[in-house]
Amino acid sequence: MYIKDAKRLTYEGARKMMATALEKAREAKIAISCCIVDAGGHVVALDRMDGGRFHTLHSASTKAVCAASTRRVTSAQGAVGQPLDVAHALGLALAAGPERWTAMEGGAPVIVAGECIGGIGVSGGDWATDERIAREAVEAIGASWK
Repeated sequence: MYIKDAKRLTYEGARKMMATALEKAREAKIAISCCIVDAGGHVVALDRMDGGRFHTLHSASTKAVCAASTRRVTSAQGAVGQPLDVAHALGLALAAGPERWTAMEGGAPVIVAGECIGGIGVSGGDWATDERIAREAVEAIGASWK
């Protein structure tokens, strides 16, 4: 009654997602940073490709944590999916902590059987490419991002 079985993202699952993200970035001819976190927002894997800008490490980790926390792709929407203007998006980032919430696209939750087991963040390309790579990496392990 008071205990629940929970699924967990494995290291091998995180590495498979990472390999997929890096492969997709190479195909797109961009250098990215990618971060994968568990359900609690703790880093399982973090990589920056040669040529990737150093600030993308922080962006990728923030996107991953935010996606795991909100259980949906990162975007300029609030905690329950409501659209946010710039002032509210910045306010939410400041209130939650700049390392915990972002309005930037490129983060996706990792969902298995309706349970969020982690998040992935990709940074280094344009927003649509970052988002596409994150989604494809989640799907590479048979998980869902929606």
